[in-house]
Amino acid sequence: MKEGWTLLNAQPRPGVDVVGLVTDLSMFADGSVTQIYASHVYQHLGMRQELSKALSEVSRVLKPGGTLCVAVPDLEILMKLLITPKLPIEQVQYLQMMICGGQIDEYDFHKCGFTFDLLGSCLDSHGFCDIQRVKSFDLFNDTSQKMFGDVCISLNMQCTKK
Repeated sequence: MKEGWTLLNAQPRPGVDVVGLVTDLSMFADGSVTQIYASHVYQHLGMRQELSKALSEVSRVLKPGGTLCVAVPDLEILMKLLITPKLPIEQVQYLQMMICGGQIDEYDFHKCGFTFDLLGSCLDSHGFCDIQRVKSFDLFNDTSQKMFGDVCISLNMQCTKK
């Protein structure tokens, strides 16, 4: 639990305030939120319908000028790392898991992958501007800071609701 934040998760866990899906934020009123942080969430959604639904919900609950901070696996970086010559098989498997999900439960499968341009386009089409890549959010110690050697494998982006 982090003071000032309401934590939403699809599964009940310690520190989770609200159990629910990111595609249905009906428990939050329109324009009632100043900042949303979604770390390694959106790759678990189907690209055609679920992602659009989730981004529409985020746009609905954020106040104009509100901030969305998004972290997803950086598919471009992961692919470059994956084709590194003579990479030990354990590291190849790890990278594969970062691309496809850890697959430890029904929620831990990745349905899509993102590059900066692709995610930026999705955010733009849902009413976000000032879309930028950031090194770190400095909010939580989580997967957004995940490293492979000296390379961050998380695509961290911040944007503003128009």
